[in-house]
Amino acid sequence: MTIAQEPAPLTTQDLTGEMIIAGVRVAGSGDAVHAIDPSTGQRLLPAYAHGSAADVDAAAAAAAEAFGPYRATTSEQRALFLSAVADKLDAARDVLVERAVAETGLPAARITGEVGRTSGQLRLFASVLREGSWNGARIDPARPERTPLPRADIRQRKVPLGPVAVFGASNFPLAFSVAGGDTASALAAGCPVVVKAHDAHPGTSELVGRAITEAIAETGMPAGTFSMLYGRGPDLGVALVTDPRIKAVGFTGSRSGGTALVRAAAARPEPIPVYAEMSSINPVYPLAGALSADAPGLGRAFVGSLTMGSGQFCTNPGLVIAVDGPDLDAFVAAASEAIGASEPTPMLTPGIAANYAAAVDEFTGTAEVLARADETQGPHACRAALFGTDADSFLASETLQQEIFGSSSLIVRCRDLAQVADVTARIEGQLTATIHAVDSDHDAARELLEMLELKAGRILFNGWPTGVEVGHAMVHGGPYPSTSDSRTTSVGSLAIERFLRPVAYQDVPAELLPAPIAQGNPDNIWRRVDGELTRD
Repeated sequence: MTIAQEPAPLTTQDLTGEMIIAGVRVAGSGDAVHAIDPSTGQRLLPAYAHGSAADVDAAAAAAAEAFGPYRATTSEQRALFLSAVADKLDAARDVLVERAVAETGLPAARITGEVGRTSGQLRLFASVLREGSWNGARIDPARPERTPLPRADIRQRKVPLGPVAVFGASNFPLAFSVAGGDTASALAAGCPVVVKAHDAHPGTSELVGRAITEAIAETGMPAGTFSMLYGRGPDLGVALVTDPRIKAVGFTGSRSGGTALVRAAAARPEPIPVYAEMSSINPVYPLAGALSADAPGLGRAFVGSLTMGSGQFCTNPGLVIAVDGPDLDAFVAAASEAIGASEPTPMLTPGIAANYAAAVDEFTGTAEVLARADETQGPHACRAALFGTDADSFLASETLQQEIFGSSSLIVRCRDLAQVADVTARIEGQLTATIHAVDSDHDAARELLEMLELKAGRILFNGWPTGVEVGHAMVHGGPYPSTSDSRTTSVGSLAIERFLRPVAYQDVPAELLPAPIAQGNPDNIWRRVDGELTRD
């Protein structure tokens, strides 16, 4: 008798530099790239060759073939699959941390936490599938006696859109990458996924892609449920988005990259939704009472948030808007001292570091330099920067309203609360907005809150925007340009709705009704029957 053995744990020596198309490893034929260790500048092996249009075609064809059988799986089957992926990521934690640290320069503790966040997201969506309300089941029973016209039996549920293209982010090698929130929510919805892995961390991506592929095989999912490609966004990425078999896109990255994909998707014969998270400067409003209570403490805490991860967060606090005065001076003094004492840390890639340095140089010619971190001999390091300006200058300058991806922020001094409102009215859409207030600030905060509801997807009080809780109430989205669709979130259980659409079933015979809207509620889920939520 042959006894089946568990596959040997992955190591970084197992990396092959290959893509994955429907469970098969495929070598790319295009330009080869290497990950770079940002802390040393050293190239890492192996090389990863970019895919071609033929690879896009093969991955999209496999996803389209898998869509029918994958969407026909039960919620429980998909939940078991997502849980299996989570288990495999947790089991591979050590090798994932080792490779991701080498590819990103991020500390091991940060990557360890990100492994947990990634597996936690997958388990969250497994629980969403089991709970069942994602189906959006609604039933309006027939009323043949109604006059002057009888009412038909009408039932509604949500169905998956189809194969989804996901673009891995540079700044989160796990949580917003191959098995990140976009992939987890699309797979939960019943959509096969084709991932374009990010060139900044191809080895980490390969390890995660192989874990997903193993889970697919072990849980009996169709092979085309998942594929992973490498390639440039303007080439392979656009080819993927414009493939007619792809029905939606999840993207986290730059404004230029996101808007290019939105344009490409809109120009298709059949336009498709692109859920792109792009640009946000996340304004912070320290109000008068909060500054009076502890301006130095707020200044130091602000810099702690600003410099976390070299400022390479989409929720980095890149703008402070406050009424001028001695308390704001104390805030700026403490923040400047903390910036000066901060240690430059590696940025994710040489390109990101170069872009940061260029953007800081551009600000230097437009705003007052309040503080800079010390020079460093390390390659690709981020020297934190703090700038200052007045509200009139801010409103007159397009440069000062642009995002700098890194540990840089701008203090905007306003004459009064009316000018704070003027500045707020002019800023673009944001992922977050933060208010620091005590009881005496609540009247001002109430007016500000009403404005910020139209500007941001998440409004915080007395905290800092870096760090996004993964749960049911979280919104990680916002008006353009923070995202391309402010009605959605890319973090939290609500993210599944991006990849679903409603279908109404009118007078369908009982034996043909899908389980979520069938007679007797066989799935035992909450449904809205004749307007009332019930499990009966």
